[in-house]
Amino acid sequence: MEDSKNNDYSEKFYLDCGMSTRAIHAGEHVGQFPVSSHTNPIYQTSTFVFKNADEGARLFSGEDKGYIYTRLGNPTVTLLEAKINSLEGGDFKKANPDARISTLAFSSGMSAIASTLLGLLSQGDTLIMGNVVYGATEHLASNVLKKFNIKSVEVDTSDLRAVERAIIENPTAKAILFETPTNPLLVVSDIKKISNIVKNVNPKIKVVVDNTFATPYLQRPLELGADIVVHSTTKYICGHGTVVGGLMTTYHDDVKNAVYMIIKDVGGSPSPFDSWLVNLGLKTLPLRMEKHCSNASKIANYLNEHPKVEKVYYPGLKNNPYYDLAKKQMKDFGGMISFELKGGFESGKKLMDNIEIFTLAVSLGAVDSLIQHPSSMTHACVPKDKRIKGGITDGLVRVSVGIEDVDDLITSLDKGLSLL
Repeated sequence: MEDSKNNDYSEKFYLDCGMSTRAIHAGEHVGQFPVSSHTNPIYQTSTFVFKNADEGARLFSGEDKGYIYTRLGNPTVTLLEAKINSLEGGDFKKANPDARISTLAFSSGMSAIASTLLGLLSQGDTLIMGNVVYGATEHLASNVLKKFNIKSVEVDTSDLRAVERAIIENPTAKAILFETPTNPLLVVSDIKKISNIVKNVNPKIKVVVDNTFATPYLQRPLELGADIVVHSTTKYICGHGTVVGGLMTTYHDDVKNAVYMIIKDVGGSPSPFDSWLVNLGLKTLPLRMEKHCSNASKIANYLNEHPKVEKVYYPGLKNNPYYDLAKKQMKDFGGMISFELKGGFESGKKLMDNIEIFTLAVSLGAVDSLIQHPSSMTHACVPKDKRIKGGITDGLVRVSVGIEDVDDLITSLDKGLSLL
């Protein structure tokens, strides 16, 4: 088997088509065997059959392209990777026709992040990381990468001077990883300016953006100068709360090759069935994101005027400090809202116990609206002083706004808040 998975697909990128057309058509019927179905099948198989010994030898040597074993590649997974090539990298390729966009799929968002970082970093290297990232990403840096003598340095990536200083002070850095918008306070970082700083100060550093909150429909980091994009498909990409998965997209062949070796040797590949479910979800991503954003905007404005609400964190509000940047960098402002309740911890718990329609659950990006209280749930194990320093107040509530009728969601919030 060749060391590098062939991810330079022959499918059409649909470069002259809009995102909705690409979401439906890009990647379809790629890698299928002789019988071609309208809806792409699930190749739910662990291994593939060779016609003869010579064919098997050619596949293992890399002389021929094809499928050997699902950990190394599968047609259903190939379709997912090809579709994301078009959604995340299609416009970048239009501006850079010689670029080869490559996507790799993983069994989880954390597998995508871990495999990407393990492909980029070696013993003695440094990772510069946003000071607000997914908890498991922080644990990966402090508990796993540290074992291999890979140092991690945190920086507020919304502060460009701090980013430049961190790059100058860490000459062994090989990657900078950050989320924008962040979770849960929705801080927005300037991808284009950070990418320019990196290229001017230390071009050996790869810029890695976790684009989970925005999705390629709202924000495409490669077009803004990033080298690598990662996603948790668990969230908006799939959109129905049925899958745990991840993705990485890049235009650097050496990065793709190195990360594929991690998949091959460590085994973080996704199941065909999960990939099939994500493919189905992707077809409606543009429609869903439009509704998520529309609903979130109306709810954010409602909460911003409510007497029981102390503060609303949503970049689509004109009084939000990141409004102008988000408007320039993103197509819309997303479906996530956080807000502080007057009354603190008890108000937060009371709202959770009395809310209707909203599902009391962690995670985000599903078609139904989810609500959670960080200080009593996801961040309960974090010392209070550290929570408060990070903006996680006792009264903070996070909402993943779904695609229900927005009047029903506002009525539900109104009833719940009236009890506080």
